[in-house]
Amino acid sequence: MTQSSSELTVAATAAGVPYRRGRLVRQRVRMAWMFLIPMLILLAAVAGWPLLRTIWFSFTDASLGDTSGYNLIGFENYLVYEDGVWYGLLADPEWWNAVKNTLFFTVVSVSLETVLGLIVALSLNARFPLRGLVRAAILIPWAIPTIVSAKMWGWMLHDQFGIINHMLMGLGFIDTPLAWTANPDLSMWAVIMVDVWKTTPFMALLTLAALQMLPSDCYEAARVDGIHPIQVFFKVTLPLIAPALMVAIIFRVLDALRVFDLIFVLTSNSTATMSMSVYARQQLVEFQDVGYGSAASTVLFLIIALCTLAYLYLGRKRMGADA
Repeated sequence: MTQSSSELTVAATAAGVPYRRGRLVRQRVRMAWMFLIPMLILLAAVAGWPLLRTIWFSFTDASLGDTSGYNLIGFENYLVYEDGVWYGLLADPEWWNAVKNTLFFTVVSVSLETVLGLIVALSLNARFPLRGLVRAAILIPWAIPTIVSAKMWGWMLHDQFGIINHMLMGLGFIDTPLAWTANPDLSMWAVIMVDVWKTTPFMALLTLAALQMLPSDCYEAARVDGIHPIQVFFKVTLPLIAPALMVAIIFRVLDALRVFDLIFVLTSNSTATMSMSVYARQQLVEFQDVGYGSAASTVLFLIIALCTLAYLYLGRKRMGADA
């Protein structure tokens, strides 16, 4: 039995669809690479070359006074065993103290910023008078440069004439002024407090953007069914904004792991608050040991890179599971 002309046309069209679709995909890929290549070249020049040079210096004994007359020493800056004793970065108690401080700062500050940012975002998502003005005002701490905010809080936390001690003493919470940034028991919490004050608006902004995108149908159905608002939050709102919240958290984690300016301005080289970045800067600038400082910077880069890769892997795995 012979096919009609219309059936042949449909069959030919159907046969040509995969080809045209594949060609369109290839064109889009080529166009994407055309836009990405200039950015990749600029990124390689600005970030790639300094990174490779830092990694190279970590295998040398270069000093800040003379970076041309150095020798290749292998992994001695990282770890070496001599005369029954381990030497190098990975055997340095000060380095591991810096790692502990950085992880503690990251976990506590990001956790507080996430919770407070979620509360602020939920409040700003409600309708009330002057909501636009409040939304703009809440971003002021985040808009202030970190150096400026750290110096401002440094004066406010001063043990002699800081307004924080003055207020606490006036309210009767303390009897004598506290050395917030000099006391080893208080300095880390002072740094965390300043970081939470500054970065909570960032978490609130991203969370608020996710809340603005939520469909209203789910909430109307929950209202009709008489579901409690707390149950609506945990069963509807939180699962829907979880992807955006995870993006905000990973950005903050990566930023907190490389924290430098806030800690250095408030507490300088104090071992109670020294982060990995502050430790690397101390070795590079004050001790003028470029090789050892480069090794610390390289390990810090590897930690941040592993966190990024783990997040990308888990995100891709989740996308595959959802698909």
